[in-house]
Amino acid sequence: MKAILKNIASQNNFNFIDCKPLSGGDINKVFLLKCEEGNYVVKINNASKFPGMFQAEAKGLQLLQATESFQIPKIIAVGVFQNHSYLMMEYLKTGTPNSNFWKKFAENLATLHRTTQQNFGLDHDNYIGSLPQKNGFCSSASEFYITQRLEPQFKMASDKGFHFNNLEGFFKNISVEIPNDPPSLIHGDLWNGNYMVSETDEPVLIDPAVAFAPREMDIAMMKLFGGFSEEVFLAYNAIFQLSEGWKERVPLWQLYYLLVHLNLFGSGYLSPVNSVMKRYS
Repeated sequence: MKAILKNIASQNNFNFIDCKPLSGGDINKVFLLKCEEGNYVVKINNASKFPGMFQAEAKGLQLLQATESFQIPKIIAVGVFQNHSYLMMEYLKTGTPNSNFWKKFAENLATLHRTTQQNFGLDHDNYIGSLPQKNGFCSSASEFYITQRLEPQFKMASDKGFHFNNLEGFFKNISVEIPNDPPSLIHGDLWNGNYMVSETDEPVLIDPAVAFAPREMDIAMMKLFGGFSEEVFLAYNAIFQLSEGWKERVPLWQLYYLLVHLNLFGSGYLSPVNSVMKRYS
């Protein structure tokens, strides 16, 4: 791997000094690349197994950066070397959150979510984790959530041998529960492993699965696995008030992420999926 990283540095006109592994997900290998010009983060995966993943991630990071909300690592390069896709980014040193961190996080999230467009969706598909994520354009929040988020995951789960009853009735029921809020640019995979604290106490977002989507999806994902102070939800709602009944809808939006985990990690997530479905059946 050291030879590959040395070649990636050379390919981008950097003078390699050393490298070391960083903690990362199951999909990508992540390294700190030390060069004479500075330090960089490089993510590497199999180019044929995950086609276009890093190109989509780079586009997502650039979309987030354009909102001037959160601090986002700058993209240095995206490329392929010997069937290894790579994404090279700015290296950000981490810090410790101060007492104002969650209020700042809420302000940034509100700024991000105020970024809108006419339709739900995106001009390209991307990934959530290692799974493809469709972003076809839709005119309503319910159409987008059902056709672009739930249906592909239910089909994937069915193909893996999981069975679900009366999906048509379920989709009909939830379509009347989803408020027709305007599209928001969302991070799309906002669990506690996808934010950092910079050395200047700024909230940083990484590993996006962006789309113009219902903003309650980000809120629901933040609540799924914990790791976010209750202060951030109170501050966010004070800045950019959510539609009435948002707390009751949290499990509905979490269903997408539970299905993703079902398809990635197996039957341990079937019970919570069924629990949400029972609630709306």
